[in-house]
Amino acid sequence: MSFKKRRAAWLRGRFGEALAAWWLRFKGYRILARDYRTPVGEIDLVARRGRVLAVIEVKARPRIEQAAEAVSVRQRRRIERAAEVFLQRHPGLVGCELRFDALLISPYQRPRHIIGAWRDARGAGINKH
Repeated sequence: MSFKKRRAAWLRGRFGEALAAWWLRFKGYRILARDYRTPVGEIDLVARRGRVLAVIEVKARPRIEQAAEAVSVRQRRRIERAAEVFLQRHPGLVGCELRFDALLISPYQRPRHIIGAWRDARGAGINKH
């Protein structure tokens, strides 16, 4: 991939994350972290609403269907490991219900928030809301 294409993809991703954060705030979430990086993985957004701690993967693609297909199993596992690190570093959040969401961004469409998009090996991420 050329530098121009990588740069365009990076910019689209940053814009998508900013839009996703705005959308989540609109829905009553408080953003705790953006672009959270650890040696084992990264998380686009960590948000909280009540007792729910949502780890959110943001995908911005030209079509919503492409965004929905873009979260691989390998990527999910890296996000789960990063969530473990986040919780270790923020012990006050351990009692929250951990949930893994996806937020899909596509031009000219409202963002699509998929609550409980997947579960980790322990069962965290179960859609109860």
